[in-house]
Amino acid sequence: QVQLVESGGGLVQAGGSLRLSCAASGRTFSSYFMGWFRQAPGKEREFVASIDWSSIAYYADSVKGRFTISRDNAKNTVALQMNNLKPEDTAVYYCAAKAVVDLTYDYWGQGTQVTVSS
Repeated sequence: QVQLVESGGGLVQAGGSLRLSCAASGRTFSSYFMGWFRQAPGKEREFVASIDWSSIAYYADSVKGRFTISRDNAKNTVALQMNNLKPEDTAVYYCAAKAVVDLTYDYWGQGTQVTVSS
């Protein structure tokens, strides 16, 4: 019911910044929780950040103070500003959407690669 497309990934040196963007279509965007997840090689997919319909944000401890999630309901987009990147941030980053009444994130983007060199 929701289609998600991520963009903005790339290669950056440690200490640098990247801004990821996720464009949503197909459903009313503002009624969903939006989240960012990441998966590094050989690791489980992990939660990074989420934002609800009122723009209240939540962060994993590992990125708190460095990453900022935001949403623009008028444009149906959600962004992840990543500052002071570290090599351990290297992963494929996924945008996800969850209906308010659902227990899990049901809609996922294709992912975008973020590589941080030391």
